[in-house]
Amino acid sequence: MFVTSWLIYAALLLAGVGGGITGSTAGLSSIVSYPVLLAVGVPPVTANVSNTVALVFSGVGAASGSAAELAGQGRRLRPLIVASIAGGVVGSVLLLTTPAALFKLIVPWLIAGASAAILLPRHSRAGAGSQRDQPLVLAGTALIGVYGGYFGAAAGVLMLALLLAMTDDAFPRANARKNVLSGFSNAVAAVAFILLGPVRWSAVLPLAIGFLVGGRLGPIVVRKVPLTPLRVTIAIAGIGLAIVLGWRAYH
Repeated sequence: MFVTSWLIYAALLLAGVGGGITGSTAGLSSIVSYPVLLAVGVPPVTANVSNTVALVFSGVGAASGSAAELAGQGRRLRPLIVASIAGGVVGSVLLLTTPAALFKLIVPWLIAGASAAILLPRHSRAGAGSQRDQPLVLAGTALIGVYGGYFGAAAGVLMLALLLAMTDDAFPRANARKNVLSGFSNAVAAVAFILLGPVRWSAVLPLAIGFLVGGRLGPIVVRKVPLTPLRVTIAIAGIGLAIVLGWRAYH
């Protein structure tokens, strides 16, 4: 029993590191961590709630590692942070008031759609650029915040796609903004889950440590590694996960 417990903690720690790196580079942290939580026996809704609480530390790590990219973005980030927080509140309420059976049926579709989104063509631009349509960006940020608060898997992908489509930021700066916004959305949902949700704290601790380390490493990966092969790999893995979860949910 003792050995088994430590193996579970080690698996969750490694899942956190992998999820933190994946989340802070491509926005798909839960694609790594969520299935590991299920594999060690955590029920679906409890796994999602616990994962969201632990993800707060991925946001902390990612933000601390993106100081260079975030320099000078404070004025542009503030209204988006408010929109992301509002969306996170709505999403967390939806999760806590939605029947677990329905949640199992929805999850595969959310993962499949979000994973496919990472394959959409995106064009990085050199330079800081400008935000072209503030109302649309705010509305999109709020909607993605709702999704992030409800489930969270690949919410970062959607946020990154929005920022790349609606701003002239180069990829590293858009990715840094995505990490901050996703972090706030997760934090709001996490507060609601801590107060009202079935948090599995024994799973949160090792995941959180791993997320903190992985989130800090992610911005380094963005600066050093070609992103196209990484995106394709993660998208394929995410779609595969959606197929597996869909098979379990509908059979």
